[in-house]
Amino acid sequence: MDLKEIKKHADALDDSKKREPLKKAKRLLIIGAFLLLLGFFAFYFNDTQQLYGNDEESILKVIHSIEGYENNSIEIVAIKDMNDRRYAGFLSNNNPGYIQFQKNKDGNYRWQHIEVNVNEAFSAFAPEPRLFMIVTNEENKIAKMQVSVNGQEIEQEFTPYKASVTWMFLPKTEKSHYTFQNYKYYDKDGELIN
Repeated sequence: MDLKEIKKHADALDDSKKREPLKKAKRLLIIGAFLLLLGFFAFYFNDTQQLYGNDEESILKVIHSIEGYENNSIEIVAIKDMNDRRYAGFLSNNNPGYIQFQKNKDGNYRWQHIEVNVNEAFSAFAPEPRLFMIVTNEENKIAKMQVSVNGQEIEQEFTPYKASVTWMFLPKTEKSHYTFQNYKYYDKDGELIN
């Protein structure tokens, strides 16, 4: 091997050493881009699998997706939107309940809370401090309720023997809480129910 060939061979080795960091950088860039793309697809497909309560049909799907409700017979009785919240009163195997959703930045209603009272025909829920939600099934005999809230008498009528949702907004108070006293329930003939 003469001097020219040795120099050529040394230059080639020197050149390959310069390219080695570039090859590593390219590999890292390709791996980083792949991981970023993989993360995007995982987020996108996970988010599209999310169930929302945007309408009655999707609310039913959300309820059936919740553990303990998968095989229950669900009847949506009423849906009401208030600000960025959506409430649906429903019957689960004829037991009164409600589900609450919160509107997200995309305008979809994401599930937040679900509650059902078993073996009741008339159930009162308090999803917000001043909001009472009364859900009844077809076995409800109550046609009217009277209650004292912080000393103020409130009266509410209901349709007996019919599944319904009634929204009661409590009076504003300067107290930090509400006190409920003297509940009285009446049937369709105005007779007091004990």
